[in-house]
Amino acid sequence: MIDLYYWTTPNGHKITIFLEEAGLDYRILPVDISAGEQFKPRFLAISPNNRIPAIVDHAPGYGDEPVSLFESGAILLYLSDKTGRFGAAVSNPPARAKLLEWLFWQMSGLGPMAGQNQHFNHHAPELIPYAMKRYVRETNRLYGVMNRRLRSSRFLAGDEYSIADIAAYPWIVPHEWQGQKLADFPSVERWFERIRARPATERAYARAEEVNLEPTVSVAARRFLFGHTAASVAAVAAE
Repeated sequence: MIDLYYWTTPNGHKITIFLEEAGLDYRILPVDISAGEQFKPRFLAISPNNRIPAIVDHAPGYGDEPVSLFESGAILLYLSDKTGRFGAAVSNPPARAKLLEWLFWQMSGLGPMAGQNQHFNHHAPELIPYAMKRYVRETNRLYGVMNRRLRSSRFLAGDEYSIADIAAYPWIVPHEWQGQKLADFPSVERWFERIRARPATERAYARAEEVNLEPTVSVAARRFLFGHTAASVAAVAAE
């Protein structure tokens, strides 16, 4: 059994997609980031960065102790290696390197830049035109990188669906929110529709609706979601 500490964000969806694809036994433990639950000591013991997702694998397959992990990319790699699914074997270094290349591209580029795009265009308390334009354009550039890759490759890491695709897909779902048109990126659009139609993707997003149908960002939630320092995190955790 895997405990998944989860909320309905792109990074949370990555893990439910994988778990549904692999058919692993898991239970969702919601962490309502709108209510500040990510700062509670019990969660911080598992995810010291006070971010979802995180997992505890109670049957890792070696040793007697559960394995806990935070950071969505690390979790995907762990689950892929555990199951032998949607990854590339260490014994095949070129394929492994290509997989890691595109997984790290999502983790360091697409996710953070699209996240800043959404923040400055929809959630910032003041409009900063330079920041708004900068992140929309950078998101657009990254969609272009993806489009070029997918012209010659069925999936990001090659011909097979992998954790690189699982990581990227949830960040493309809100493309309109990011000021992007999939019609401008036909190879991305074909890839997107292919993944959206997978039964495991449908099941993962159905699970999200069971957990939360309300917007994550509200006026009340802003104090928990934005602008924290080390001191303010400690203060919220102590409440």
